Amino acid sequence: MTTKPTPILEEFDAWRFAEGTHDEIDGLLGAHLDDGDCVFRVWAPAAVKVWVMGEFNAWNPTEFPMASSDSGIWAVRVSGVVSGQRYRYRIESVDGQILEKADPVAFAAEEPPATASRVWSLDYDWADEDWMANRGPKNAIDAPISIYELHLGSWRYEPGGYRALARQLVEYLDQTGFTHVELLPVMEHPFYGSWGYQTTSYFAPTARYGEPQDLMFLVDLLHQNGYGVLLDWVPSHFPTDAFALARFDGSYLYEHADPRLGFHPDWKSAIFNYDRGEVRSFLLSSARFWMDTYHLDGLRVDAVASMLYRDYSRNEGEWIPNEFGGNENLGAIKFLQELNRRLYLNYPDALTVAEESTAWPGVSRPTDGGGLGFGYKWDMGWMNDTLDYFGNDPVHRSHHHNALTFRMHYAYSENYVLPLSHDEVVHGKGSLLSRQPGDRWQQFAGLRLLLGYQYAMPGKKLLFMGSELAMEGEWHHEQELPWRLLDFEPHAGVFAWVGELNRLYRNNPALYRLDCEPDGFEWIIGDDDANSVLAFLRKGRDGDPPVLVLANFTPVPRPDYRVGVPSPGQWQELANGDDGTVGGSGIVNGTLATETEPAHGFEQSLLATLPPLAICFFSPIAEGETHLR
Repeated sequence: MTTKPTPILEEFDAWRFAEGTHDEIDGLLGAHLDDGDCVFRVWAPAAVKVWVMGEFNAWNPTEFPMASSDSGIWAVRVSGVVSGQRYRYRIESVDGQILEKADPVAFAAEEPPATASRVWSLDYDWADEDWMANRGPKNAIDAPISIYELHLGSWRYEPGGYRALARQLVEYLDQTGFTHVELLPVMEHPFYGSWGYQTTSYFAPTARYGEPQDLMFLVDLLHQNGYGVLLDWVPSHFPTDAFALARFDGSYLYEHADPRLGFHPDWKSAIFNYDRGEVRSFLLSSARFWMDTYHLDGLRVDAVASMLYRDYSRNEGEWIPNEFGGNENLGAIKFLQELNRRLYLNYPDALTVAEESTAWPGVSRPTDGGGLGFGYKWDMGWMNDTLDYFGNDPVHRSHHHNALTFRMHYAYSENYVLPLSHDEVVHGKGSLLSRQPGDRWQQFAGLRLLLGYQYAMPGKKLLFMGSELAMEGEWHHEQELPWRLLDFEPHAGVFAWVGELNRLYRNNPALYRLDCEPDGFEWIIGDDDANSVLAFLRKGRDGDPPVLVLANFTPVPRPDYRVGVPSPGQWQELANGDDGTVGGSGIVNGTLATETEPAHGFEQSLLATLPPLAICFFSPIAEGETHLR
């Protein structure tokens, strides 16, 4: 086994890397097999010496020294290396420490608790050409987007990892009708209990479920069957494990040296130094890598609020103002804008989603107008207000009616996703079912009402796995979902209701085409706090039949409830959360005919029966037509 001289600068745009505009460093840094050799490159500007060692040289610590450049990149070409072999970098720091580090740009890693990187070829024969060529309309802002949020390790205990889960997922999505899957982070992470949110390998999928090509197979199979795939991605912080990014070359390389900027008090993790160009290039490249190499349809960016504010979760004296005296993290803003600008330039038919919990303006607005450039933002306000409202005993809900109606004051300030996510069923919050007040019947009815209300409101949908089963307790990452619940009627009813909601949503353009435009929503009754009732219209474009939504948030049926409607004739009930087929008491309306009695600003109206703790969807029937449910 020998080493050979390895050009560095000739093959590497070092100035773009340093400037923070390079989004393809994975093509050069890391381990690359090349005509029987392997070229190793690593960025470690503060290192005195760097070696590569691995299975290819029996882990000899000093056999393969690497050569450095002015850009801080070290490189060596080694012969006889084969795909799959493990390796690490051995780094001597300025103060004489010897560090053993995993490769920050490795394409594969050992299964934890082992920590070595692995040389890997990413060749794969994709079969999703049709999806990739035609996915634009499926991911468009006027498309029905219903996301199933998924933790791969606890969804099903399925021998075969990524590949077996892929086959199961296709069957399950065919049953439930979701349009997209969103995977909790699959980048390698040492602590399983972090659910992937403590990332150590920004270019390597976790080996817990198989090899990189196995994850490609999962995405490929979902695409072939018409389902989009989003991935949770965490550029906000990283763990301080000694083998990974923290103090990588003995210096504060990826993170800030000052803990007031570089340490996250909530998660006890390091914060990226977004002011450093090489760090921005690293993260930009990670995002593009997952989109390109794994054919993803989009990224959900975690904890954006923690990136935007220097004082996030800090008390006075625990943070440093920016150069203008403010609390904004200017480097992070610049990075996020560049991230979205590049992703939408390279993948205009994909989407990015921000988990951002504050009132920061323009999160989903174009960067050329000062926005952050995301396609969507999670509506955390809707989520919190709605879950708080549903936690009230129905007898008190009339005093909290504005928690339901307030959302429409800001509903079009951003492009929103309505999330009922994993964060809402952990850490003592209980399951969505257990958070419903009342007896068992009322709890199941309340859960069906909550889910129906989510699908009725403007915005794309996201539901975390297990909620469709009406889980009794919280989600635990060490436990498989309780699939046995589907053997019991009330749980099977909720499951059937979720499938019905997804089909309703996809079959009625009024429920999605104008999700992000004010013309897509019209109040009919928003002020009936005494009865805790809402009535509104969802509207599409010309030619799309409107959908009338009636919701009763109390366990009291309300017969002969008059509602004004915009057109005369018959209105067919498309779905009803109290239908016996989904576990309800069976109070349904069927088809209703209008009466020429003015109500709510319309010349005609309907007399409907509002079932207890239920939501109903209606649409007008044109003469000679019927609607699919």
